[in-house]
Amino acid sequence: MKKVLLFILCFCATITVSWAEDLPAFPGAEGFGRYVTGGRGGVVYHVTNLNDSGEGSLRWAIGQKEPRTIVFDVSGTIFLKSSLGISNGNVTIAGQTAPGDGICIAGYPFTINANNVILRFLRFRLGNENVAYHEGDGLGGMDRANIMVDHCSISWSIDECCSVYGNENMTVQWCIISQSLRNSGHSKGNHGYGGNWGGKGSSYHHNLLCHHESRTPRLGPRPSTQEEELLDMRNNVIYNWAGNGCYGGEGMDVNIYNNYYKPGPATRKKGGAVQYRIAAINIRTLDYCTDDNGKPNGWYPMLHHWGKFYVDGNVIDGNEEVTRDNWTKGIYAQIDKNGNDGTFTSVTKDTMRLDAPLDFYATTTHTAQVAYEKVLQYAGASLSRDAIDSIMVYDTRNNKASFTGGGGNLPGIINSQEDCVYNGTSAWPELKSETAPLDSDRDGMPDEWERENGLDPNDPEDRNKTNEEGYTMLEVYMNSLVADIMDGCTSDGELLGKIKDSANDPTPTDYEISQISYMSGDSKTWSFSDGYTITNAKNKGYAGGKNNTIKYSAGVPFTVTLPEGKRVTAVKIEGYANDDAASSYLSQLGDKKYTQSDGYTFQSRVPSIVMSTYNIPLEEPLTGSFVFSFGGAQQCAILTLTTENINTGGVVDVKIKAKDPHRLVDVYNVAGVVVLKQIRYSEAFTVLPQGFYIIDGEKVIIN
Repeated sequence: MKKVLLFILCFCATITVSWAEDLPAFPGAEGFGRYVTGGRGGVVYHVTNLNDSGEGSLRWAIGQKEPRTIVFDVSGTIFLKSSLGISNGNVTIAGQTAPGDGICIAGYPFTINANNVILRFLRFRLGNENVAYHEGDGLGGMDRANIMVDHCSISWSIDECCSVYGNENMTVQWCIISQSLRNSGHSKGNHGYGGNWGGKGSSYHHNLLCHHESRTPRLGPRPSTQEEELLDMRNNVIYNWAGNGCYGGEGMDVNIYNNYYKPGPATRKKGGAVQYRIAAINIRTLDYCTDDNGKPNGWYPMLHHWGKFYVDGNVIDGNEEVTRDNWTKGIYAQIDKNGNDGTFTSVTKDTMRLDAPLDFYATTTHTAQVAYEKVLQYAGASLSRDAIDSIMVYDTRNNKASFTGGGGNLPGIINSQEDCVYNGTSAWPELKSETAPLDSDRDGMPDEWERENGLDPNDPEDRNKTNEEGYTMLEVYMNSLVADIMDGCTSDGELLGKIKDSANDPTPTDYEISQISYMSGDSKTWSFSDGYTITNAKNKGYAGGKNNTIKYSAGVPFTVTLPEGKRVTAVKIEGYANDDAASSYLSQLGDKKYTQSDGYTFQSRVPSIVMSTYNIPLEEPLTGSFVFSFGGAQQCAILTLTTENINTGGVVDVKIKAKDPHRLVDVYNVAGVVVLKQIRYSEAFTVLPQGFYIIDGEKVIIN
């Protein structure tokens, strides 16, 4: 990738910025899920019909195992006959490729049960027609890693609309999350919940949440991530909430920044402090963290732990006082002083409040007022907005509640999709399809586009050729379909946060070899994210154990191959013996052999699974590849490798403030002659040869 030295000319000051950023999932992918790869470099599957199952269906394409991109040759609503989950990761589902009005998934829940997933320009409108068979979310996914949800529309849930949380490195961006169902038939009674948000590095930005009874959102930790929760919530628009609105955050680290809260008819009718609530922050109490018999449960590690919160720049529409001071009434006044085991004190009040934001990955950030306009213009499956999204935007802009369910619901809160009556119809909008463009080699790129871009319409392999930025040609095509939308999303803002420069970052990082990082494999080679592999000569296939562990047969040498430029400086092993009676032990790590007497032993799974943890000292770093093995019984283990880059000569920016990278600029040479006119700022760096240029008033060296 090209290195860019940028000299910003501003009066007499000169600022030098150098980076070689890892490739984002797509232009406009931001937040903690910025670097998800999805199906990049894999095969292509075409969805050719709207059937629930069978060849050519979405379920059939999702069920494939290899890294893959799923494109659509048809538009319309897919009415599922059972729940649909992504169990095999490394997949991109590109809703923007559908010819016509796009795709909607309805009837049963859709869940993300795998790692490394990209979902773009899709609708998930559940409905309660099948409430007797499920009580699901519109879009769900927990305890996974590397997830990007972009420009999706999610509504009519029986439980929460969007509960994609408890994941690591995840973004939900530019989505419309609307109209959760209140009295839909859920066995626990009334719901109407927007969603649970949280995770170990999770971003939720530029989303519209509207017409929910509560949980807008629920800041919700998961047991798997509760001790490492880091959530960045910025530039969201929240309209017409009732009930509790936004609340939770037990023990979490959270940025709540530049969001736009607009009370609606339901909010005003509800009345009270919830009308100016930014978030009602809680903790895990003793009752919550213990079972009925008084024994600690899975939440006990966070007992009485107050989180850390950076809250600033949020607007409460119509309330200048809380807009000016987010904390006094928007946060502090919302805390239940009697409901936190007496732990809310003046000290707590000070320590929970941060003066600077927590770390987050690069995200274009607008003022709350600009974000309000941007979200209403671009959020949701906006390549072709359907009637429901259009009404949601209309309601938000005009302070309306177009639909209300019966049974005493507050304005705008519905019980069923049938409460939505519009244009002489109700419930799911008609999505018209068009004829898909000819794709002779079935590589996901139309013949005409391939010819225009110098590709062969009869060569399916050219889909994985890459441009100078590193995107495959298939990605270039898919990104081009929504380039104007993404440009509009990121204009008029500042790109703030961290970027990832794996090749040059000198900071040691921990890499976990577990079910979370596993991608694919056969009986000889298991592939993990970020280029790690494990091989064995005994044809032992991959299998998972409890607690995200991987099973390793006793007496079999396993070889870990590291990505180029990495070395391991420390190893931690957690696990148990997968046997009812026998124990297991570490027998080799690198060149060093061990016996059971060395003490690295793991207990039998009976009477209960107890995870033993050992930090194994290394005499010198492990490079290239290394061998490990276990003796005794079969071992179930998680390996955590502390790694560092061998070459650390680069510079990594920890915070970027930049103009819109997609703005149109002129490029001059040192003689002042225009060499490129009205080209996107970001594109200029990919097409210019080495040299010295002036771009938008900035001196730039490309080398």
